Amino acid sequence: MDARSLKIAAAEEALSHVEHGMRLGIGTGSTADEFVRLLAEKVADGFAVQGVPTSERTARLCLELGVPLFSLDDLPELDLTIDGADEIDPQLCLIKGGGGAHLREKIVAAASERMIVIADETKLVDVLGAFPLPIEVMPFGLAATRRAVDKLAERLGLNGTILQRQRQGKDEPYITDGGHFLLDASFGRIPEAEALAEGLAAIPGVVEHGLFLNMADAAIIAAPAGVRTLTAKI
Repeated sequence: MDARSLKIAAAEEALSHVEHGMRLGIGTGSTADEFVRLLAEKVADGFAVQGVPTSERTARLCLELGVPLFSLDDLPELDLTIDGADEIDPQLCLIKGGGGAHLREKIVAAASERMIVIADETKLVDVLGAFPLPIEVMPFGLAATRRAVDKLAERLGLNGTILQRQRQGKDEPYITDGGHFLLDASFGRIPEAEALAEGLAAIPGVVEHGLFLNMADAAIIAAPAGVRTLTAKI
């Protein structure tokens, strides 16, 4: 199976958890895109959902394919969120934000009764950190915020580079849907993810980070040998 086939397989399994009439958080990324396409086919056949997108990208795809959308103000409590991840550890702690949408993704996930992650097996890791951790920051005071993140990393014994994300192919900053900048922290390993999450949350210029800890209820993982559903290992 190629990479797209694995994503479709995970999305198909996730769709079996979506019930008629659900208030549904709809994630962002290439695997979430496959989920939207499959969901749209069911909607076209009369399946009812109320979708809340986690990004402008997802909103555009949903509108193009006819998936009905609402804002989180319209639906402040959701039944389920289906979203992808950049890394998944054995406790189902995640790194998200490769697509720069983790602020909205986290808000939507927190408003949901359940969160199911969909991914292929390459996203499974023993320890988070090989994928650069996205940190969404205010443009104002960027140098001071970056210095504070550097000091936090040093205090926690984390090594690696922290670079500001640039727009692809352009010499200008990447701007999130919320109008913020992104720092990508390549630590390699994050053995104390909770301490890092708490430290980042305490830095005034940090808007949000891509550590999703104790938020996912299950992960649907596709591999050439088949699809399996994981729950957190205590």
